[in-house]
Amino acid sequence: MLEVRNLSVSYGKHRALDGASLRVGKGEIVVILGANGAGKSTLLKAICGICEGHVAGQVSLQNAELVGEKPHRIVEAGIALVPEGRGVFGDLTVEENLTLGAYAERARDEEAGNLQRVLSLFPKLQERRKQTVRTMSGGEQQMVAIGRAMMSNPSILALDEPSLGLSPLLCKDLFESLRVVKQAGLGILLVEQNAKQSLRIADRGYLLENGTIVHEDDAERLANDPAVQKAYLGGSGAATGAKRPAPVAAPKPASPRPASGPKPSDIAAAAMKSVSAPARPVPAAKPAAPAPRPAPVTNGTAPAPKPNAPNISDLVAKASATASRRNGAMPPPRAPVPAPAPTQPARPAQPAIPDFASSSDRLRAMIEDIEAAARRAESYKPRR
Repeated sequence: MLEVRNLSVSYGKHRALDGASLRVGKGEIVVILGANGAGKSTLLKAICGICEGHVAGQVSLQNAELVGEKPHRIVEAGIALVPEGRGVFGDLTVEENLTLGAYAERARDEEAGNLQRVLSLFPKLQERRKQTVRTMSGGEQQMVAIGRAMMSNPSILALDEPSLGLSPLLCKDLFESLRVVKQAGLGILLVEQNAKQSLRIADRGYLLENGTIVHEDDAERLANDPAVQKAYLGGSGAATGAKRPAPVAAPKPASPRPASGPKPSDIAAAAMKSVSAPARPVPAAKPAAPAPRPAPVTNGTAPAPKPNAPNISDLVAKASATASRRNGAMPPPRAPVPAPAPTQPARPAQPAIPDFASSSDRLRAMIEDIEAAARRAESYKPRR
């Protein structure tokens, strides 16, 4: 199926991949294990024709040479990539994403059959065909990405870190889905940091260190290899899943009793003595301040006026004077108030207020005189 021989990738003077060789058969899962920066993603990009560095070596699928071909030509040859981070179209629905995967000419005639196969492999996608992808969980989006790659009717399915960002439960479901995809007859090339889960479903594996493949073996042997366990599985018990028993703490020695001490009878006598001792006198509380007496209530009699309260008769007289001024009556003359001793030069006296009552009488008399003169003028006859 897929054969890779002496594949090298250089970014300028930096050699990211050096002479890597591997193979993937039909219905086989092959896993690439390695630390961050070892060149795993570069290996997949070079195989799929999307590597930006200089690629040298041989990549053949069913005797067709693929190095130097355009990415869409490699898809037409039968290799589909599920990139790191999924790369789905978030604003489109599940069905629209899957339909875009069938753009290749090799998949157009079998689009309906491939769609039914994908939906049968992933029942959740069948339930959510019309749902927008960005509203789905990370595990469901990963199913969409794998299904879209399968819609191109590939022979080899390459996956770059498919479990990245997924919870442990979703990772378990994902790897079970890959096992079902394997049963459909596809070859799977898997780059994965979760070595324990990937080796459980894989048939073979490669160890990649510093751009070079250093070891190849069956997945079961790699899982039981002490060097692999130490480097990728977290110790000897990681491959089998056995948990180390927690260390049992030794019991603390009991504290020795003192050699000598008071007898129980002496302790009881001292306790009885403290109980029978007279209690200390409790200091008497201070007497509370006497409550203020309520004001005496009289039957129908008004309380005595306060010294500074205004006199009611004065208020009535003031109100009457104001009303009489409004009606034209003269207010009663006020009692003269002695002027205070001048501390400053006296101001000039103000002019006296005119007597409006006498003025009105004179005005009335003048009007009467004018009216009498007018009547005389009417009856006046000049002499001839």
